[in-house]
Amino acid sequence: MIFGIGTDLIEVNRVEKACEKESFLNRIFTKAEQELIAGNAQRAAGNFAVKEALVKAFGTGFGKIAPIEIEVLREPSGKPYAVLYGEAKAFQSAHGIAAIHVSISNTKEYATAYVVAEQ
Repeated sequence: MIFGIGTDLIEVNRVEKACEKESFLNRIFTKAEQELIAGNAQRAAGNFAVKEALVKAFGTGFGKIAPIEIEVLREPSGKPYAVLYGEAKAFQSAHGIAAIHVSISNTKEYATAYVVAEQ
């Protein structure tokens, strides 16, 4: 059963500019993510879009779940997936969310993410 669906569209250049600030990077992205997105504004924007889409799917927004509690990584094939920590993980457990499906689409200007949370 689907618990929630979230989507987000973000401008790559806005994330690229924000990533110039170490405080933004450390507040939004885990160390593992920072290694994956280093020098790749499109990937950074895609990861950020997943975080936004996931809290929309959960219906919480960033008021209850911090972006750093959602880690977006890639399988060897390149397929993205989300790992949750802290309040995000607690929310997932409390609501019986068994799977989180992630999709990211990028163009030079935009990154779009879709998240489906399934019980």
